[in-house]
Amino acid sequence: MADPNPWGEIELTSRFSEEMSQLCINQDYSDVVFVVDGVKLPAHRVILAARSEYFRAMLFGGMSESSQNEIELKVPLEAFRALLRYIYSGHMSLSQMREEDVLDTLGLANQYGFTELEKAISGYLRKILSLDNVCAVLDAARLYAFDNLMNVCHTFMDRRTTDILKHESFKNLSQQSLIGLLERDSFSAPEVSIFVAVHEWCTANPDANIDLVVSHVRLPLMDLKQLFSVVRPSGIIGNDRLLDAIEKKTTSKFLPYRGALWPEENVASPQFDSKTIQGEQRSSLLDGDTESYDMERGYTRHTINENNDQGIVVELGAISIINHIKILLWDKDVRSYCYYVEAKA
Repeated sequence: MADPNPWGEIELTSRFSEEMSQLCINQDYSDVVFVVDGVKLPAHRVILAARSEYFRAMLFGGMSESSQNEIELKVPLEAFRALLRYIYSGHMSLSQMREEDVLDTLGLANQYGFTELEKAISGYLRKILSLDNVCAVLDAARLYAFDNLMNVCHTFMDRRTTDILKHESFKNLSQQSLIGLLERDSFSAPEVSIFVAVHEWCTANPDANIDLVVSHVRLPLMDLKQLFSVVRPSGIIGNDRLLDAIEKKTTSKFLPYRGALWPEENVASPQFDSKTIQGEQRSSLLDGDTESYDMERGYTRHTINENNDQGIVVELGAISIINHIKILLWDKDVRSYCYYVEAKA
């Protein structure tokens, strides 16, 4: 027998959980049976009602199920087994489950009102995101309105856009999730690659609203050769829309560019394949050293002259979304300077 701690509290929660779990899917004292995919799963009304308002309403709220000894449910079998074990024990070993069963269990947790379980599964999915599962997780997050999980999926996909477009699971995305991706400026890859992937998605999903989906592809970002040799032969873009894209490409000063987005990261660094392509002592600008410089060395400079040249030019490794520029300016004397910063794709 466990001794009470100095404050007079006895803690036997783990033992209680273990003994309660022995009743899970056990005919002893069972007073209701759930039938899932033809498999009979005995349960106990009072335990289910104590753990879930959904089951309380089903089993004691005057619904037709309250008078039935067997209740048939149209739910995934393995996920329902896992949920029952959680109801009886408060424990669920997600790492021992198949990913599709984890996603199904997330759906049941949402359906039956197990909010804490929903949060726990959502947190687990954030940690195990991969190329193989991110599309399925994104669909689940959108379906159950888990905004934080959706954001994590979007960030992952933004950073692996090219790989995502080539992955077989991309074709399984829901229409709503696909459109959500295409609307993102930070879902960045050559637009022709995005179009090819969307075309393959349309082929795999013939019942979708094809016109709506392809309307989110940014055709003006492709060159004329791509528009005529790739887009036009696909047959999913009409000639009028193709001509509109060409006109916008040739006349508009502001095209709807996509760009890589790396929050809290310095994209103007060798890590991101960026380099200084014009200016004196070019290597000093992006080397990260903000201490070792003097009048002669350690900084990149450009002498103002009458040639009206470009000054110091930094070429980023990829088109990027820039929302913050931080520059260490010359501070070794009291002279004043005027700086002009221009960004272009």
